[in-house]
This record gives sequence, structure tokens and C-alpha cells, in this order.
Amino acid sequence: MDFSITPDQRLMQESLARTLADVSGLERVRRFAGDPADKGADVYAALADFGLTGLIIPEEYGGLGLGLLGAALAAEALGAAVAPGPFLGACVLAPLALRLAGSKAQQGEWLPKIAAGQVVAGVAIAEQVAGARDGAGVTASGGKLTGKALFVTDALIADLFIVADQAGGLHLVRGDAAGLTRSAMISIDLTRPLGEVVFAATPAEPLDGGDGALAALRDAGWTLLAADTLGAAQVMIDKAVDYAKERRQFGRVIGSFQAVKHMCAEMIAELEPCRSLVWYAAYAFDDAPDEASLTAAHAKAHTSEVGRFIARTATEVHGGMGITDLLGLHFWFKRIGLNRQLLGGPERVRRLAAQIQGLTA
Repeated sequence: MDFSITPDQRLMQESLARTLADVSGLERVRRFAGDPADKGADVYAALADFGLTGLIIPEEYGGLGLGLLGAALAAEALGAAVAPGPFLGACVLAPLALRLAGSKAQQGEWLPKIAAGQVVAGVAIAEQVAGARDGAGVTASGGKLTGKALFVTDALIADLFIVADQAGGLHLVRGDAAGLTRSAMISIDLTRPLGEVVFAATPAEPLDGGDGALAALRDAGWTLLAADTLGAAQVMIDKAVDYAKERRQFGRVIGSFQAVKHMCAEMIAELEPCRSLVWYAAYAFDDAPDEASLTAAHAKAHTSEVGRFIARTATEVHGGMGITDLLGLHFWFKRIGLNRQLLGGPERVRRLAAQIQGLTA
């Protein structure tokens, strides 16, 4: 029995990787990270042409109708390329929220526009998923939102927001709504802009067509962040191995030294189990929903720890060159670092996994 991805899924991932190599090479990533005014419009347009914006949107609304496994394979390719621009919130979490909890009218209005790449949607759920920081949190009353949301995906370019309130309800807010202000939040990963959004009695439409939608967004987010880390970590290993084959010291390539061999072998041995863990979490989201939350938690927590180990070890293999901008290794290093903390660090995620299994209150 074959437990791997299908040939079509592999072909999709490889095709996306080639597209990203053409439109989002390292120099393009470097320009994006160095210019706050760069919105990555060319990269987003190429991804929309590829079909990424409609990846999980049903065909009746102009999408491809794929499941979360397809989105996870795309996230893996995006992490490998440290691609700038919207994906997690705009292409997956926002359409998923509309699919699960939106009314027919809301779905009909927004899903075709998202699938066509005409609308970018930001997602503000960090306070409910990862815990609120001082002063953050959004309350809903009388069809209006008040409060502050942090770590909002694509906040500065979003035409639409999906917002979670403190009671766990989801709301749809137009980007030009009255009382909405946004500002940039600087994180270590400059390839994926995050923002702060403030609501002052801002008009909002409730998304109330389904129960458990916020938990589903959490599980999907955790799985895709794990997939992104998987792709980024694999590239860091590949770069470390290639460097070890070329760098010479004491008259021989450093890859011939036993200590360097062990470092590379240990990275590979740590990462490989993460692949099946992430793929199964994505599969379970659609096909084994009773296991979805636990497997997503396992994937996020474990891949976060393994990713940090690989980021550190791959940099050490490169020696002093590993921290220079010339190689650009820091882009993957920081991508893994943000993935570790975004929507909850591994400690918080493991606590939920323990609760699901009845190991703690």
C-alpha cells in the first residue's frame, strides 16, 4: 500500500516550485525584505495565475476545490522558496472561514473574487488561538467590533478581514470600513508582513453558519505553518550539504570530516518523520476530522522544535558564512523562527494536545 502523496499532487508541488524559482528567486526575496513599500504584487499575480488563490475554494465559485493536503504541499513549496506575499490567511484561512461559516450570500460575494486574485483577505485570530497580549482583543456588540488585533496576516494590503472576537465568534469586515485603522508590525521574518488592526465601533458582518469554525481555522493554520517549516528546513539541509561538499579546510572538503557528516545526517534523520506527520495532519483535516486537532497540534509542535534544531545546525555547518547576507541563509532561519511562534508556540500547542488526550485539565 502506498502512503505517499499521489503523482498529481507531486506534480502540482513541483510545478509550483518551478514557478516560484522563476518569479521569486533569492534576489526577489531580498528586494521585498528590504523595501517596506514593496507589496510583492508580481509574485502574488503569478501565484494567482497558477491557481493558488483558489486552491481550496469550491469549483462552483471558480476555485480548484482541493483539500488541505493540497494547501500543505503548496505551503511546503512556499517555505522552500521563502516566497513573499499572501498565502496562509488570504488563500487558505479566509476562504476556509467563508466555506465553513459564511452565508450563501457572503460566499457568493467573496469566494469568486478571492479565487480570481482580485481580493486579498487578512485574518485576525491570533488572540483566540495563541492567547491575547496586554491590550489586545476584540469585542462584538450590535454588529460592530471594538478593540485591537495583533499579528494579522497581510494587514496592510487586505481588502477584507476575517476577525475572531473574544467569545470565539467570527466576523467579516471590509477593508474600508469606518473606524478601522491598520499599521505594520515588525517581525523577524520580513518575507511575510504582519500587522496590527484597531477597530473603533467598526461595522462587521457575523459569520455564523457553522459551529467549530475557529477551531478548524486553528488546526489548518497549525498544519500549514508546519508544512512551511518543513519546506524551509529541507532547503537549509540541502544548502548545508552542498556547502560541506565545496568548502575546503586543512586541504580537504569539510564534508569529509566525521563531525560535519554527523551534523548533516542528524538533520536529515530529525526532519524526515516530520514529512509524514505534516501530510497526515493535512489529510486528517478533511478525511479524519476526529483526529484533526490532535494531529495538527503534533505537527505544529514537533516540526517547530525540529525546525529550530535544523536552522541552528545548518548555520553552524556554514560557519561564519552562515550569518552573512551574501548566502541569504537567514531568510530561511527567520522563516522557521516566525513559524514556531505564529498562532502559538510549541509549549502552548502541546498543552492543547494534552487536553485533547485527557492528560491535563
